Amino acid sequence: MSHNNQKKIAVINDFSGFGRCSITAALPIISAMGIQCCAVPTAIFSNHTGYAEYFFDDYTDKMEAYFSMWKKLDLKFEGIATGFLGSKHQIKIVERFLNEFTDKKTVVVVDPVMGDNGQLYSTYTAEMCDELKKLTPMADIITPNLTEACILTDTPYIYGITAEILLDIARKLCIGRTERVVITGIPNGNMLSNFVYERNGAYSVLNTIKLGDERAGTGDVFASIIAADAVNGMDFTQSVKKAGDFIAKAVKRSIELDLPAQDGICFEELLGELMLK
Repeated sequence: MSHNNQKKIAVINDFSGFGRCSITAALPIISAMGIQCCAVPTAIFSNHTGYAEYFFDDYTDKMEAYFSMWKKLDLKFEGIATGFLGSKHQIKIVERFLNEFTDKKTVVVVDPVMGDNGQLYSTYTAEMCDELKKLTPMADIITPNLTEACILTDTPYIYGITAEILLDIARKLCIGRTERVVITGIPNGNMLSNFVYERNGAYSVLNTIKLGDERAGTGDVFASIIAADAVNGMDFTQSVKKAGDFIAKAVKRSIELDLPAQDGICFEELLGELMLK
């Protein structure tokens, strides 16, 4: 018998008990897509930081001991996905984890959560951005939004960005191990665009209709679908389209239920659409 007879993805992210983001979004998505989700909490939140108040417990000092138990179990992962990392120290720990648990068959997906709408998140520093620039080349796939893609490539953030500039950014992001990039959530009138690029030079722009206000956790849902599809061998462009369409349906359902934007997207009723057929 072996622990490694089923496909597994290690998800390194924070845990928010309420609000549908991070691990609590990734776990049901990846599980529905036929893959075991093995969670690594970087921090514990009662509810995410988009709410006025929350309980918080930093897990940084426990992460390496946590990983060492997995090493003793000789766990192997077909996929590894990282999300929000709260400090330079955490980024360094994740780098060591990737070095220890990644082989040629492992698909590594890094969602470099640093900022949005042209601004860094308040918790992020220039030093942490520099560390993320070292982490992203260790990934096969990266899923930055436009702000994060600009930060990673030292490109000025501009509204009304052109396809030519996006192509230049995507090429710059495909270094090291990185073969595929999707720059997400690009404002485009009443649409949101995802710019899809592969290292072989293929690229495309996929559009979805923008519905309502921005909602928490959409990036986590998106990256989880991309990671699970990559492990399952799905075409990258088709996976991006699938993720965008799924999120649009979940946003529509959330609006129908009149859920606050902080509560994320109501994807539970739609999980059947992600299940392996």
